[in-house]
Amino acid sequence: MNLDMMHPRDLITLIMKRLYGYGMTTTSGGNLSILDNEGNMWISPGSVDKGTLRPEDIVCVKADGTVVGIHKPSSEFPFHRHIYKLRPDIKAVLHAHPAALVAFSITGRKPNTSLLTKAAEICGDIGFAGYEVPGSEALGNLVSAEFEKGHNCILLQNHGVCTSGKDLLEAFERFETLDYLARIEIKAEALGKIRPLDAETRALSRTLEKKLMPEFIPAEHSVRECELREEMVKLINRSYNRMLSFSTDGTFSARVSQDQFLVTPKGLDRMNLRNDELVLIQDNYREMGKIPSRAAGFFKAIYDTHPWVNAIIVSKPVNVMGYAVTEEKIDTKTIPESYILLRDIVDIPCAEHYKDPMATVKKIAPNAPVIMLRNDCLLTVGSTLLQAFDRLEVAEFCANSLLASKRLGGVKPINEEQKKDLIKAFHLPE
Repeated sequence: MNLDMMHPRDLITLIMKRLYGYGMTTTSGGNLSILDNEGNMWISPGSVDKGTLRPEDIVCVKADGTVVGIHKPSSEFPFHRHIYKLRPDIKAVLHAHPAALVAFSITGRKPNTSLLTKAAEICGDIGFAGYEVPGSEALGNLVSAEFEKGHNCILLQNHGVCTSGKDLLEAFERFETLDYLARIEIKAEALGKIRPLDAETRALSRTLEKKLMPEFIPAEHSVRECELREEMVKLINRSYNRMLSFSTDGTFSARVSQDQFLVTPKGLDRMNLRNDELVLIQDNYREMGKIPSRAAGFFKAIYDTHPWVNAIIVSKPVNVMGYAVTEEKIDTKTIPESYILLRDIVDIPCAEHYKDPMATVKKIAPNAPVIMLRNDCLLTVGSTLLQAFDRLEVAEFCANSLLASKRLGGVKPINEEQKKDLIKAFHLPE
């Protein structure tokens, strides 16, 4: 879906539906706005149920101050207006009260963007605005002052969060990334010592796959390729709906033939991805007119090295990543399903991976189909796309159960004898 072609009313409604559907705001909370190229501000209304918001509910405030619509604009209109006035580069503003970020705002803390490789790049330095009465000019001045400093993400003391962007999708990406960070950090706090990335490792992560593959025009699209495109899009949407990935992060891939595979494109919204937007890779060439995920070269190395691998997924599920930013390991010997599907998860520091990706490739095996790159992602492979996706889901469920067990007295894992019984009963590779 090309969001650039959507009317501001429709885009605000779409993003608000997503915010409400994923529990990131409440019936009365949150507001979104877009500044169009004529200087008109399109903004969500005040005192209207966010769970049933319609395009016709969106209010337009003209450049001259005239209000057009069936409702009044959001009570937070003042700080939206102040932000646009002070930052001409900003064309969209998002404000909401997701629980994890509210937890940070009421403790006076900011999420640590050094926990994940790309978080600082997406969110930038986080601002913090003091408390003022909601909807007041005083709050508008405080919030806009933080944006004037160059911040694109700020926490509002005892209130919530506000993000901005060149368009609403960028503002949402920043908001969503910051919310993920907050939830991951809260999970990690329950596990022990948190290990943020140093500047050198974050810089190293940005060097991956900067050079684009040359283009080619596919002679045809096989039936298998078309079937895989449809299956991939369905599972990518499902992954997003189950909060296993987020809007512009999470990479899916499936082998089409010995020298071809499909991969998700770089930077496109995963929730609204279309079949034709997936990128076909053939040998070392990319499908004409499309930019593949930066992991495409790494995936090709996996397919070339492991003929049994037909699908690869890379994602950042919250509970798994709570472990990934600490020194703790995920014990898969919780229930039979976890051990059968995941085996023992391979742990690799992300700096080691970036310095030598082929070393990571070589650690993948039939008895090691899941890898956790510390502070980066979870990688699952499978003989089918559904098997790789199942492993992603089970890993997240396993991590969630382990975190819950800590509050109940700690896990009592399957013992070595029981593990051997599972290997024998299910003919698992050793």
